[in-house]
Amino acid sequence: MLKIALIVVAILAVAVIGVLLMASTKPDTFRVTRATTIKAPPDNIYPLIADFHRWTAWSPYENKDPAMKRTYGGTPGAVGQTYAWAGDKNVGEGSMAVTEVAAPSKVALKLDFISPVEAHNTVVFSLMPQADGTMVTWDMQGPTPFMGKIVHVFMNMDKMVGDDFEIGLAKLKAEAEK
Repeated sequence: MLKIALIVVAILAVAVIGVLLMASTKPDTFRVTRATTIKAPPDNIYPLIADFHRWTAWSPYENKDPAMKRTYGGTPGAVGQTYAWAGDKNVGEGSMAVTEVAAPSKVALKLDFISPVEAHNTVVFSLMPQADGTMVTWDMQGPTPFMGKIVHVFMNMDKMVGDDFEIGLAKLKAEAEK
């Protein structure tokens, strides 16, 4: 019996060491980017992104918790505008603040999650006029601490968040093309 227990402990130790070694090879930062072309000029799309009050029409996170509490601050479309939320396990808790605006081509945000996992990221929405409309790019990047690297061994951050970005961009497209 002792021999079996020692074998199990040894196997678990090797597995833990393996996961830690794989985590150590993960990058120190992550980036998730998605883009779509919207058949509307930047001037029609920009207000939907620059004003947090208008995110309810397109953000993929707005419908994940219908009881989510929202708090808005600052001037819509201006540096310093804020949005904080508190919701269930599907949306967690956090805040965003506009850090840069360049109407109608760019909105940059500081994104801070409190839960379910603390994280501090940068988000940039870029709007580039195209012959057939506007290319809208949603980009998020941030540091990956070691605990995050361990999570990334088991979860694909790009797929997980990227799918939400694709849903949001599709909803933004539908809203802007009305």
